[in-house]
Amino acid sequence: MEKFLKVTNAPNTGQLIGLGGIKDVSTASATATAVVVKYNDGTATTITTAAQVGSDVYLKVVDSIKEALTTSWQNPFYEIKLPKAVTSILNA
Repeated sequence: MEKFLKVTNAPNTGQLIGLGGIKDVSTASATATAVVVKYNDGTATTITTAAQVGSDVYLKVVDSIKEALTTSWQNPFYEIKLPKAVTSILNA
């Protein structure tokens, strides 16, 4: 079963971040406003927030992916609240 992160403090709280086929999670700097989740199929999900402090959003996303993947297959959604206000989540 596919797993997803559900960001509860996003503008559209029904938007999900897929956890299948992730090849990379990155941010440009410790204070960047974007965290990018890249997938094996060439697509990406960009999470845009207020400026990070010490990569706090990036670290929360990475830690949450690890935690979500350890939950039972009967729990496809793993709800998280990011440490900064979320402006958008764009899947492309």
